[in-house]
This record gives sequence, C-alpha cells and structure tokens, in this order.
Amino acid sequence: MGRTLVSALLVLSLSTSLSQAQSTWTGGDDLPTSPLACDGTPAEAAAQPYDGGEPKNAPDRKGKEITVVDVPKLVGIGYFNATSKGIAEAAEAIGNMDAKTDGPSRANIDDQITLIDNYITSGVDGILFAANDPVAISPVLKKALDQGILVVGYDANSQPDARQWFVNQAEFNGIAKTMIDSMAAEIGEDGSFAIVTSTFSTPNQARWIAEMEAYQAKCHPNMEWLETVEAQEDNILSFNQANTLINKYGDDLDGIFGMTSVATPAAADAVTQAGECGNVAVVGLATPNAMKPYVAAECVKSVVLWNPVDLGYAAAHVLRAAADGDLKPGDTSVEAGRLGELQVINGSEILLGAPFVFTKDNIGNFDF
Repeated sequence: MGRTLVSALLVLSLSTSLSQAQSTWTGGDDLPTSPLACDGTPAEAAAQPYDGGEPKNAPDRKGKEITVVDVPKLVGIGYFNATSKGIAEAAEAIGNMDAKTDGPSRANIDDQITLIDNYITSGVDGILFAANDPVAISPVLKKALDQGILVVGYDANSQPDARQWFVNQAEFNGIAKTMIDSMAAEIGEDGSFAIVTSTFSTPNQARWIAEMEAYQAKCHPNMEWLETVEAQEDNILSFNQANTLINKYGDDLDGIFGMTSVATPAAADAVTQAGECGNVAVVGLATPNAMKPYVAAECVKSVVLWNPVDLGYAAAHVLRAAADGDLKPGDTSVEAGRLGELQVINGSEILLGAPFVFTKDNIGNFDF
C-alpha cells in the first residue's frame, strides 16, 4: 500500500487501518488440501479402498418396501426444500420407498441428534442426513448402523465409518477453484475479500474454505483474504455480518463470499442496501431463485452451486441401491435413475458432478 515501515508500524499499533491489521485466519479445517491446477487441467482420482460403515445384521431388504427419514441440517430454507423435493421425487420413481423429511428448525446439532435418535427408536429402514457437525453426529449414526439401519449422507458428511455412503455435490477442490476464479475475475488479482459462512465446524463449508485458501495461495497469490465470519445459516445474522464487513473494511473490501444458500443472498442484500453494487462483488453458493433479483439488477454476476433437487434425488437412489445390494463396498459406480451412472470417489463417496455457475445469461432457466 506504499507506506513506509515506520508509518505502517504506527498505523498498526493504533489499529486505525484494518487493511494492515488483517484478521487472523479462522475457519477451514486442518485436513490436507489438494488444490487443482491453475490452468484447469483435471486431477486424476486415485482409487481408494472403501472406508464407510456397514449395518450390522441387516435384514434382507432387496426389492422390499422400505421406510426412510431424511434429516437435513434444518428445514424451512430453499436449499433443503429442494433436496427434500428430490428425495420425494426419487421415492416416487423408485416405487418401493416411503420417504419423509423431518429436520430441526435451526441448524443445531443437538436437535439433529435427538431427531435421529428418535427415529432409531421408532424404527426406520434408512436414514438420510446432512450433518451440522461431522464428529458430533457420528455416534448416533453408528448407533443406527449397529441396529441394521441403512445410513447415507449428502451435502455435509459425518465421519466415514458412521455412514455407508456420502453423496458429494461436487468435489471440494472443484468448488474452491470455481469460487476463487469467479471472484478473481470480478475483483482482479490484487483484490481483497471476506467470507460469510455458517459455522467453522460445519464440515462441507470448512472443507471448501480450506481448499479455497490453498487454491488462492497457489493460483491467485496477490489476492488478500481479510476475514471469515460465522452467521449460523441465519438470514438476519448473515445480513448483519455482511453489513459489518462492509462498514469495517470500507474501500479495502472488494468482494464477499457467501458459503451458504442463506449467507449469499443476505450478503447481496447488504451490498445492495449499502449502495455498494459495483464496488463490492458477491460470489457465493445459493439457489438461483433467491439470487435472481440481485443478478437481474447486476449486483451479483456469479452464483455457484449444483442442483440440490438432483442431490436429494441421488441420495435416495444411493440408499435404495445399498438396500438392494446393487451398491457394495468396492463398486466404482451406481445407477441413479434419470441422473444415469454416478461415480464412486474417495472410497465411499458418490460424486454428483462438477459445480455450475449461474449468471444473468442462464439463471432464468432454473426454478428452485
């Protein structure tokens, strides 16, 4: 920023320049990262042994009617309404699956654990879940496996041995590359940005953020990462956090990443109300319907996601395939109805596909 060492030290000591007194990195996780090539060369996936769990003394369910409960992070938001729609669509197409969604009203791991435990007690054949905390949810999922219940995750994973399969909406490093490249295209190679996420312990977002940090350092090293803040997947808190970032960093803030389907439209709303459209870019993960007004107003140019209806649809098909014995440890693919053949990656994950970028040119083609 062109300051002398003395003046920079003075500014830092007085804490009058937030751009110099950059916040300590928070969020992400401590797992190894694998940033993709800067030029887009695809990575080669190495075969890994199955690392999921197995139901104990499970009854023969092949071709038989099964009851399934879907327990997402929370209910009542567009994203999980869409995954629930996909699960219901798959159950209808499959024919011998009775599926319902029953999640907590807020993204609270204790509430989620209680719900799952209640369904273990009442008796179900299968549990679909999107974890609020990968470690905390694992004991109750292992309890389900111990009682012969099928367990398949989607969107946000548990510990691998606490479920059979996990349907991954996109590989973490693929999401990271798409997000960072999109932001770099909007704010330039020396732009600065902040992140609004849900919680630092939410598994998929922590993994995306860790991979974003690794990819940004490798491929866009001059971009400045200002801060990461939590917003609990709450609309008001997400708006307030984004607004705080705008006020806190002023002209030093060039962009905001939203890591949830709640945080991204809330950040766009905060930028809009602050009159900063065109000055502060918003790039994030969100459903297209929530972002259409901001994209139409040209306040948001890039919305990154996958089709959550397809994600729920795939998860239901994976559970049915596991119930029928058509998906077993060591398999490399699974048939998923209208989605065709999906690949097994990382031992016990099913890959939905590559991330998709919604723009003004294509967002009108989607309704969810």
